[in-house]
Amino acid sequence: MKKHKNFLYLLGLALLLPNLAFNKKAQKVNKAGNKNRCFSLGESLHYRVHYGIINAAKITLRVHDEMVKVGGTETYKITADGKTIGGFYYLYKVKDHFESYLNPSNLLPMKYYKKVRENKYRSEDLVRYDHQKKMAYGKKENTPISAAVQDVVSALYYARNIDFSEAKIGQSYPVDIYLDQQLYQLGFTYLGKEILDSDMGKIACLKMRPQVVKDEIFESEDALTFWLSDDQNKVPIRVRAKIWVGSFKIDLSKAEKLRYPLARL
Repeated sequence: MKKHKNFLYLLGLALLLPNLAFNKKAQKVNKAGNKNRCFSLGESLHYRVHYGIINAAKITLRVHDEMVKVGGTETYKITADGKTIGGFYYLYKVKDHFESYLNPSNLLPMKYYKKVRENKYRSEDLVRYDHQKKMAYGKKENTPISAAVQDVVSALYYARNIDFSEAKIGQSYPVDIYLDQQLYQLGFTYLGKEILDSDMGKIACLKMRPQVVKDEIFESEDALTFWLSDDQNKVPIRVRAKIWVGSFKIDLSKAEKLRYPLARL
């Protein structure tokens, strides 16, 4: 990946990676028309980010209240926003925004937008996907993609609708992700079930470990661990990451308009 990894991308990708399940079974479901069974219009997920003992940032994932037309098709508009807060803001000023527009017939993205502001760094991207022609048409350039590519936002909401009930410990899941005019194959491994004592109470969770590249950010290939609610919502509850200069933790602090009550123990 590019040397510069924006802050929300690091945190957001960490938040979304455990849900990027796209195995052969998922591909068959997609071709038949995968339907949304896990989220509703108006759903909003709020996360706090801790860097060591510092309350460093917050992330909000939101499904907008109304469907939005893209090329004549009604879509789910989903946004992800992240920004540093408190004293950490003065060390590293971040205000990042992502949008993805999902086709309700198969939960594949039709349009993607990114606007990143981090200190003096600026980056913006806008593409429309043509999954049949395997192309992402953008303002900057056109990018070849796979037929069922996801982006870092759409992948979460598509994969939340995949059935993990038959997942086996050690099972790996690959996925193709579009980001910054490039296509990446990422994946994660299922580690089993665990009860997590979280900000939302005690939650039965699915534990995951994504496969990351040991580089200038991550100190090892198993540096990230994730927990998803083991219920009909499949909401990310917590992320832990070890990096070269410490560690960070992302916790779900508030959930609004979930389709189902969060299964607390």
